[in-house]
Amino acid sequence: MKTLSQIVAHHKRIDKLFIILGLLSMFVGLMTLCALIINLSVDGFERLSVPFMTSFPSRFPEKAGILSSWVGSALVMLTTAVISIPIGVGAAIYLEEFAAKNKITDIIEINITNLAGVPSIVYGLMALGLFVYKFHLGQSVLTAGLTLGLLVLPIVITATREAIRAVPVGIREAAFALGATRWQMVKDHILPYSTGGISTGIIIALSRAIGESSPLITIGALTFIAFLPPSPITVSFPYISFEWLMSPFTVIPIQMFNWVSRPQAEFHLNAAAAGLILLLMTLSMNAVAIWIRYRFRKKVKW
Repeated sequence: MKTLSQIVAHHKRIDKLFIILGLLSMFVGLMTLCALIINLSVDGFERLSVPFMTSFPSRFPEKAGILSSWVGSALVMLTTAVISIPIGVGAAIYLEEFAAKNKITDIIEINITNLAGVPSIVYGLMALGLFVYKFHLGQSVLTAGLTLGLLVLPIVITATREAIRAVPVGIREAAFALGATRWQMVKDHILPYSTGGISTGIIIALSRAIGESSPLITIGALTFIAFLPPSPITVSFPYISFEWLMSPFTVIPIQMFNWVSRPQAEFHLNAAAAGLILLLMTLSMNAVAIWIRYRFRKKVKW
């Protein structure tokens, strides 16, 4: 029979083994990311320039740029955020704090979890039949935003619910003890304490959406576009225009796909440079998520 010291030593060895496996897993991920960045940098760094960012695509690789694609990506991400964030956060708050715990909510929760794992091409096929053909929204920025909004909605709901669950039960009980209603408890206590986790989940979801191409190709996004959507800001009253929502569009992943499908090596260098821009945008969004989480953790006193 093992002694107490032997049992403790055995568990310590298991802990060390787990730490080694965790470090190896992290090392593999970091090495893969570094290899990707180095490969893209070697091929595309020389193409990074102001003209590359401010020029439209061209059949001449040395004149081609990503102006229409990065503007399209920004507008699609704006539309996606406006659609997915209020609905996702609201649904999570309702399911976690207001909905009765019964079979109906159990079915809803299972479906939300399953939807988070559905391939993105399925959302593209659904959007093609629903938004393009049924609602006649066309191959527009609005259609793309709705498609990606539905794609990331389960992620936003799941991340928000996990952030809300992390708030100690004692905070809820203290709010109720002082006479607060359930909504006052959620608004004044739960949301402030969980804002860091909610924001992190939202940005991670949008980071996934910005790199998606298959659902956008399915709904008919253009692979070559040499104009910009109408400006959302106008010089006359009401100074805001939504005409850009119905404009054709392209995004950076689709522009990269267009370039790598061409035989000229110069276009492949352009695709590598566009990949660097896309990777930088994704890493920046994740860095913002980490910063937000850090700030809110410092601010919140448990």
